[in-house]
Order: sequence, then structure tokens, then C-alpha cells
Amino acid sequence: MKVLANDGVSQSGINALEAAGYEVLTTTVAQEQLENYINKNNITVLLVRSATTVRKNIIDNCPSLKIIGRGGVGMDNIDVEYARSKGLKVINTPAASSHSVAELVFGHFYGLARYLHNSNRDMPLEGDANFKGLKKSYAKGTELKGKTLGVLGFGRIGQATAKVAIGAGMKVVAFDPFLEKADLQLDFFDGQKLNFEITTISKEEVLKQADFLTLHVPAQKDYVIDEAEFNQMKNGVIIANAARGGVVNEVALVKAIESGKVARAALDVYEKEPKPEVQLLMNPALSLTPHTGAATNEAQDRIGTELAEQIINILG
Repeated sequence: MKVLANDGVSQSGINALEAAGYEVLTTTVAQEQLENYINKNNITVLLVRSATTVRKNIIDNCPSLKIIGRGGVGMDNIDVEYARSKGLKVINTPAASSHSVAELVFGHFYGLARYLHNSNRDMPLEGDANFKGLKKSYAKGTELKGKTLGVLGFGRIGQATAKVAIGAGMKVVAFDPFLEKADLQLDFFDGQKLNFEITTISKEEVLKQADFLTLHVPAQKDYVIDEAEFNQMKNGVIIANAARGGVVNEVALVKAIESGKVARAALDVYEKEPKPEVQLLMNPALSLTPHTGAATNEAQDRIGTELAEQIINILG
């Protein structure tokens, strides 16, 4: 049986599948040629990440397909329910990249708190001629320790981010419409473990209390953070969106930065991916990454291995 990993898969995943007797193809097939390629090569399993979409035409017109796999969490690029109604198995790896996303969020937070996103650009340009001026400009950083992290969406990634926050000495408040409380276990290098119970509160309360705010929600019809939500926040809040483009109103975000309501913000995802608005790219209050939340070697290894295990369990 053949597996097409159209957006790539880790070597650990390839090894596991090949050891079980599967042929793994890692050709990147253009979206418009995908249907033809699957049929021509009698593909049984199609693995994608965020680049490839799997809509009704592929599901209807590719009879050899038995499994569609998404390396990662969100499956909005796959017609999941339709595929399942046609007898296909749809799998993903919701836990594999949680910690990677959490670390990226905190990479942004630490950078924003100390203006690293700007000073890293300014030092090569002005470091020799304007060292004292830059020192003065970036001398009003803040610490994360003792501050409150607000988490909107307290699933696996939200909880992983909360664990990093607790380790950094932050207070955590969280909102999730489907979860009343969560038990977080922090594992330390010497085998010690500490448990924290977080009881969720209202979205409004999270917005009021947060010094730092992070979103970990699925794609939705409406904005999760819009003008009304910005108005409920503390002045000078720092925000990160590493969830999905379109959960934060980017126009309202820029206005909130201009008004001082939002001090600085981090974006890993964008409403107009892969061509983010120029106003975002040029805004000095923004720390930006190109949708790399799950893109660590460790996460990709876990994703590949988990997908392989699920495929082998389903197909035998």
C-alpha cells in the first residue's frame, strides 16, 4: 500500500511505515494535480499538513483512498465529516506539537517584553553610532514573573502554554466554553512533579485580568478578539496569536496598538496567509513568525511517529 505525504513527513514516520511494509512517497504534488496523481499511483493514505486541502472532489473521485491524515491539530483544510460519511478514516496528531507552540508563544512574549524583536533589527543598523540612544529606547522592558497570563481556549495547546507560564512564575487564568477545570502536571528534570488545578473563568474576566494574552482556539465564523474585546482589556496588554488566522481582527488589533490599549503583539498566523497585510509586516509593535508554531524537529518526529502508528493500527 502507498502513502503520499504531500506536505512532507519526518524520517521517523517514514521509517515506521516502511518497516510495516508501506511505500512512502514524499513528492509534493500541486493541488490541481492531486486527484490525478492519487488515482494514477493507487494511493491508499494521503498525509497533509496545512498547505494541501482535501475537499469533496478528492474524496469523491479517489476510490483508492482509505485514510486522510493531518500532521498537526486543526483540520479545517479537510472536509472531515464528509470524508467520514464516505467511509474514509480521518486522523490527526492533536498532542504532538502542543509544547512546540507553547514555547514559540513564550519566545515571542519574552522578546516583546524586552523589545528584542526591535533591538535585533536596530542594533545591526545603529548599534555603533547610536548605542546609548538604543539603550535608552529599550530600557523599559517588563518581566513575565508575577504577571497574569490569560489563555483563551484551554485544550492541549492552551494547557501546554499554561505549564510554561507556571514555570516562569506567572499566574494563569483561562477561559474555555467546554471545560470547567484542568489538572496540569509539571514534570521536572530530577523526577519531581507538581500538580496545579486551573478552574476556568469567563472570557470577560480573562480579558480584564490578563497582562499577557494568548489564543489557542480553532478557526471560527466570527472573530474571537474584536474591537469590543480589546476595549475590555487592560491598557498595555501584550497578545499572541499562534492559533488560526482570522480569530483576531487584524484591523482592530492595529487600532488597539495605535491607541495604546495593546502595547505589543505577536502573530504566527494571519487572516491572509500566505500573503499577510503589509500594515502588519511593517508594524514595529508586532513580533512576527511565518506559521512555525509546530515546526520543531521534536514535534515533527512525534507527528510522523504518531501518524504511522495510527495508520498501521487502522490498516493492519
